[in-house]
Amino acid sequence: MRLKGKVAIITGAAAGFGEGMAKRFAEEGARIVVADLNTKEAERVAGEIGKNAIAVTTDVSLKSEFDELVYAAMGAFGRIDIMVNNAGYTHRNGDMLDVEEDVFDLITAVNMKAIYHAARAVVPIMERQGGGAILTTASTAGLRPRPGLTWYNASKGWAITATKSMAIELAPKNIRVNCLCPVAGETGMLEKFMGKDTPAIREKFRSSIPLGRFSTPLDIANAALYLVSDEASLVTGVALEVDGGRCI
Repeated sequence: MRLKGKVAIITGAAAGFGEGMAKRFAEEGARIVVADLNTKEAERVAGEIGKNAIAVTTDVSLKSEFDELVYAAMGAFGRIDIMVNNAGYTHRNGDMLDVEEDVFDLITAVNMKAIYHAARAVVPIMERQGGGAILTTASTAGLRPRPGLTWYNASKGWAITATKSMAIELAPKNIRVNCLCPVAGETGMLEKFMGKDTPAIREKFRSSIPLGRFSTPLDIANAALYLVSDEASLVTGVALEVDGGRCI
């Protein structure tokens, strides 16, 4: 029970990596706030976890909705120990000049600005409590970018730099800040990452991973569990590659 007594907010928790984290954290004793735009699926995940979880419909790109999310978390559980910025968005793999401005704006709002909203909302609470852990789902794309996902790559590079800078600034408050860099996995965004989903394209992507497979929600959840647990009490500012060797 590595997270017993702790409360975790996880955005984008209605599917994929976020759902994996929500369920894995709950197994280790955490109370979970399942935050997502998809109300039905967020309620499903919270219901499958049970009494130690609530679902909150949230658009993380908006400060007002993030504030409501934190209000709901505090109202339900009375504290916030872990903030996971997992919600993400991407454009379809292709020419960077073909990405429309509204798509670019959504990428920056969800992948970048939401981290700013989260920090402003939860850091004062964590400071009053004596500490906490902030974790962001970044990407191998932010460390080893490749053509076709330029604006997504850039947003994840931003997230990694923000993680490291926040870690230094928040260390005196005993707030640790880390991020995960997963390789492509079986999530709702995989088709966009690949451009289109065919056996040949899947094999092309899979062949670039030395361990020979895509990531799974459990792979990412186990790595996240370590970083937000007290076992990682001296770990901050890390961009942890969970990538089967992809970034080597």
